[in-house]
Amino acid sequence: MPHTSATKPFPLWDDARTAGLDEPGLLLYRSNLLGSDLRITNYGGGNTSAKIRQRDPLTQQQVEVLWVKGSGGDLGSMKLDGFATLYMDKLRALQGLYRGLAHEDEMVGHLPHCTFNLNGRAASIDTPLHSSLPYAHVDHMHPDAVIAIAAMARSEAITATVFEGTVGWLPWLRPGYELGQRLKACVEAHPGLRGIVLAGHGLFSWGDTSKACYENTVDLIARAQSWLAQERARKAVPAFGGAVTTALPDAQRDTLLARVLPVLRGLAAEGTPKLLHLNTSPEVLEFVNAAELEPLAALGTSCPDHFLRTKIRPLIVPESAYTLEGDALRNELGRLLAAYRADYTAYYERCKRADSPALRDPNPVVILLPRIGMVTIARDKSTARIAGEFYVNAINVMREANAIDRYVGLPEQEAFDIEYWLLEEAKLQRMPRPKPLVGKVALVTGGAGGIGQAIARRYLAEGACVVLADIDAKALEAATAEMGRTFGRDHVRGVRCDVTAEDSVIAAFGRAALEFGGVDILVSNAGIASAAPIEDTTLALWNRNQSILATGYFLVGREAFRQMKAQGTGGAIVVIASKNGMVASNQATAYCAAKAAEIQLSRSFALEGAPLGIRSNVVNPDAVIRGSKIWSGQWSAERAAANRIDEGELEAFYRDRSMLKRSVLPEDIAEAAYFFAAEHLSGKSTGNILNVDAGNLAAFTR
Repeated sequence: MPHTSATKPFPLWDDARTAGLDEPGLLLYRSNLLGSDLRITNYGGGNTSAKIRQRDPLTQQQVEVLWVKGSGGDLGSMKLDGFATLYMDKLRALQGLYRGLAHEDEMVGHLPHCTFNLNGRAASIDTPLHSSLPYAHVDHMHPDAVIAIAAMARSEAITATVFEGTVGWLPWLRPGYELGQRLKACVEAHPGLRGIVLAGHGLFSWGDTSKACYENTVDLIARAQSWLAQERARKAVPAFGGAVTTALPDAQRDTLLARVLPVLRGLAAEGTPKLLHLNTSPEVLEFVNAAELEPLAALGTSCPDHFLRTKIRPLIVPESAYTLEGDALRNELGRLLAAYRADYTAYYERCKRADSPALRDPNPVVILLPRIGMVTIARDKSTARIAGEFYVNAINVMREANAIDRYVGLPEQEAFDIEYWLLEEAKLQRMPRPKPLVGKVALVTGGAGGIGQAIARRYLAEGACVVLADIDAKALEAATAEMGRTFGRDHVRGVRCDVTAEDSVIAAFGRAALEFGGVDILVSNAGIASAAPIEDTTLALWNRNQSILATGYFLVGREAFRQMKAQGTGGAIVVIASKNGMVASNQATAYCAAKAAEIQLSRSFALEGAPLGIRSNVVNPDAVIRGSKIWSGQWSAERAAANRIDEGELEAFYRDRSMLKRSVLPEDIAEAAYFFAAEHLSGKSTGNILNVDAGNLAAFTR
């Protein structure tokens, strides 16, 4: 919740858009509207429900059906199939099976027996909370403003003050059947309530219609925001005890992070590739630069949704550590991470129960860096970004709670019981296996061209994040936008890069470090093509080929090598050379010589990279005409002239020249590039050449 959020209105209910919608449609509209504003609830958090009269497909009688957000999913983006549907009469009958708090987890196993109309969406653990309340429409949200009140030491009294007795309060209790029963008892004992605050957790609110429910929910949140803002202004307490340091200038920060983040990413990986997300928002900087950073961070988060995504507490890396360089930086970051892992393991050992799941990854998810901001680490980019958003929620809660009262985190055992809840473990076990390149970052030069785009799409389809690097800014923007729409904006970045300019190459890899933490796969693909008889080959033409195809590949490969070495987790370099690097073509001296240099460069990278686990291999295309940018210019006319054919006959000429009589497409090159990037396919291959040319005897490797 930014400091100005109390004055910004919430989205309004649009009667024109909801006209004619049935009750499920109204519920979906309400859910999407609530989820569209992170001040109302965090990504993936909160749930909504409606009790709707529908015809039973078996009896053809009208029955009451609970529509409730199912397990997983996000309110802001969910569709109708994101709701579980259950018979209300069967849900009410479950009360006769309830054996008390010690046995409430077994109640989840009964929920599938209440399914209406064979709906396959799994019901969430919050289902009993919605079914136990007597209202037709119920919202359960996690607004920062209400959680701040819920996380105060005097939460119950302050709730009564803020809402003037119109909102009830319940002490912390893990979500489940017992909490549903207590919600029911609370509203029965206090008729006329508009909602209930759950200590350390969030807000329940309701209404007779979807619109009334929505307006009640956002009005209660707005009241909390307004009261907090007034109290903060009245007390005039500096946030988090006031600033003790200032943020670094952006350029200095980015230069430092480009050096630090690959090391940090590699040390935190421990055999499982991870991605980083950087957050330097005003809220984060205010927190990491404040006097109370360490004591507040040590208290841990309050709302279960927060620490399920972020772990119970973050790692703080002091400036004295991240300003080191070389081995000193690696050693100090390694020491800090080892201490965090030991502390997390001790927390597990203190709190584990006889049936607790095994210890999970003990590395931090949230890393706070004074003067810089926050880095979050996860297996994929979206999860890392969302974890950062959740910790911003936690920061907002701590700011408001401590400014007015005293922030209280969840007791350690309660936090553990949520984090290692068997029901949460079962949800994790149901997750599909990750794709082969999840957690990997590829930088593709010439990424806006036909072959570059095909390779990028192949990698993205297998779970990688991709940095498209290209000198053509317009084509780069279009390719980045299109792939972002197809594969998700979290996974694609574009950076303008001139591979012949050292500073430009260094900046491109610095951008990759800032966006994802580093690079695991380099595809060196930027290129040109030229043709001329030897006596007509000018020095300028020779130098242009050498600059882009030899020097450019060296500069890009060297920077990738440096970053991969800093990460310490190996890597893959894929050089897109050419058949012309193996066998010369008539009237293409400058091009053929430069392509031969690329192949030799790859062998050098393979030789020096092997002790570091860095593999380097070559893909040699030939005559990739469809979709290739180099064939759209002078090269096409030059090759037609050299072969004494019409330009329109080129594809057929090259196809018929091949042994297999088949055209070579960008997607064929992408398949070869994927083979060399994928550890499970080519992890024992380096220094190799793969021709993708439909067969050319002269280009056979020897």
